[in-house]
Amino acid sequence: MAWDDQQPQWGKNKGPTSPEDLIAILIKKLKDAFEGPKNPGGSGGDGSGSPGSGGSGGVWGGIGKVALVIIVIMLFSVASSAYFTIRPGEQGVVLRFGEFSRLADPGLNFKIPLVDDVIKVDVKNVRKEDFGFRTTKAAQRSQFAKSGFEDESLMLTADRNVIDVEWIVQYKIKDPVDYLFKVGDVRQAVRDVSEMTMRRIVGNLDFDYVLSNREILADTTARELQATLDHYESGVDIVKVQLQDVNPPETVKPAFNEVNEADQDMKRLVNEAEETYNREVPKARGTAKRVLEEAHGYAVERVNKAKGDTSQFLAILKEYKLAKEVTRKRMYLETMQQVLPSVEEIYVIDKEQRSLLPLLNVGEARNK
Repeated sequence: MAWDDQQPQWGKNKGPTSPEDLIAILIKKLKDAFEGPKNPGGSGGDGSGSPGSGGSGGVWGGIGKVALVIIVIMLFSVASSAYFTIRPGEQGVVLRFGEFSRLADPGLNFKIPLVDDVIKVDVKNVRKEDFGFRTTKAAQRSQFAKSGFEDESLMLTADRNVIDVEWIVQYKIKDPVDYLFKVGDVRQAVRDVSEMTMRRIVGNLDFDYVLSNREILADTTARELQATLDHYESGVDIVKVQLQDVNPPETVKPAFNEVNEADQDMKRLVNEAEETYNREVPKARGTAKRVLEEAHGYAVERVNKAKGDTSQFLAILKEYKLAKEVTRKRMYLETMQQVLPSVEEIYVIDKEQRSLLPLLNVGEARNK
């Protein structure tokens, strides 16, 4: 019994284990077919390898082996082209005789060899386009180049001022079929439509509004850009439009800074004037209201006092009419009682006497 027959099944040679091994075996067989069978016995003798015994059979046998090798290679090529793999984040567009057939999802997929063709499209990664500058190094601290791109960023506003606008557009592919077949150059279309949209929006706004409303400008540009690209069936989804830098051109920056400083001074003076107005006007209004209230109170007081005096006078008049002598005397005494305490010196003059009477020192006696 031969040694090969005694080996276990798992110890036998199972043939080539990879496509490279199979190709190497096929090349070796092709080389052996062209060289012909070896004659270990030499050119003389009775061996089967003599020139006259089997030359034609050897040639036809070699051709058959070559044909067999070619057929095997063709079958291997056809079999290997019957499947394909789509990585995560991609979609495959399957074309049958050049016409769209279906979309292939990530994973292992099959197709008809020599009939179907597959184009893999990345639908996950976000693409970016720069306007007015270029990113030379993308990192945590990116580096940018701005010189030479003024034609993209310089724009004219509605009030006929020139402004320098730098922005970026981020987008993804949402429809691989439209992306491949509806627009010839999608990247250039995104750039052209983005620049057209931004220039039109900025051209309808004033200079100061563009400087102070970047987020509104970016959102408006993103919406209109998406609507235009959808109308063109570009298969693109706008992720974000972001304004990087919005400034006046370098040549007019000094004048713009002076105008800006003057505007800031004007606003400061206006704020100070408004502060003074808000402080002084309410104070004046409060003072005026207080004076009016005091006047009103004084008028009420005077009227009430006059009414009281009138009532008192009428009451006295009524009593006087009832008892004139007594009332007159009582009124005289009450008046003297109010007047005399405040008198310092008193002079008594008799109407029939021509000289002064001796001083009656009433105040000194009162003090004692």
